[in-house]
Amino acid sequence: MIHDVISAVYKGDYKIEIEFDDGKKGIMDFSKYLTRGGIFERFRNIEFFRNFTINTELGILTWQNEIDIAPETLYSEATGSPLPHWMEVNDEYSPNNSLQPTAESGG
Repeated sequence: MIHDVISAVYKGDYKIEIEFDDGKKGIMDFSKYLTRGGIFERFRNIEFFRNFTINTELGILTWQNEIDIAPETLYSEATGSPLPHWMEVNDEYSPNNSLQPTAESGG
């Protein structure tokens, strides 16, 4: 089940306290996004980072309606809950694995 963000409060640095529609809440540290590059480079500007909003239609945090984080990730990281099974990385089906037959698979 996906839980909507209903409240978010900036807590300093790159931390935001997030409350969800099931009453659970916790603080998520977004500092790890600073090293991801791409659009997340905008987080290096702390004023940009601090100016998030809640998109109530989608139940997510958003920055200028350009950047958002999957609600499942927010919930998992803020509450310490596991990610839904369909979001977990499965090495057997990693995108780096070839779908072409190999000698090992009889192809």
